[in-house]
Amino acid sequence: MILVVGLGNPGKEYTLTKHNVGFLVIDELGKRIGIDIKKDKFQSLCGEGFLEGNKILLLKPQTYMNRSGGAVSSASDFYKIPPENIIVIHDEMDISLGRIMIKPGGGSAGNNGIKSIISHLGTKDFIRLRIGIGKPRAKSDGANHVLSSFSKSEGAMVEDSIQTAADAVLEVINNGLEKAMNKYNVKSKNQENTEPTSSH
Repeated sequence: MILVVGLGNPGKEYTLTKHNVGFLVIDELGKRIGIDIKKDKFQSLCGEGFLEGNKILLLKPQTYMNRSGGAVSSASDFYKIPPENIIVIHDEMDISLGRIMIKPGGGSAGNNGIKSIISHLGTKDFIRLRIGIGKPRAKSDGANHVLSSFSKSEGAMVEDSIQTAADAVLEVINNGLEKAMNKYNVKSKNQENTEPTSSH
């Protein structure tokens, strides 16, 4: 079984905030694979289905971001899912808006949800799919930045990154981590390299 977790905060007031892009990607994956994410289990909203012979569990922890680890470890313990079969999708301020990056393992980079998951699983060796939300203008505005909504001008770019992130998760599941990283991480770098030559 493959566990795909989107990080975010429950409650309507957080639905379209930057911190909730993980939830939005899980919703998109649910539509594509045909999984209803309505079951109340593992302190989460979740749903199960199959993709190319792989059993998939989609998870949206309802514990608030900084306690996501309890929900993830409950699900992974119940189904005996190894860390390398866990994909966690989350927002990342150190990546520019609209970019995505996939990586295996590593630290928390200050993300409290990832910190909680590492603590509960007792390992860093799960896959992360990071969605760029850009940095706030002032360093001290980090908390406000992640809990703010996207502006209208950012909307199309965010929608694109949600679609791309869903594509990338399916690539990991169907073709493996290395192929997905080569395809999507390189794509991000290429886009970044060509950006300064834009006439806009």
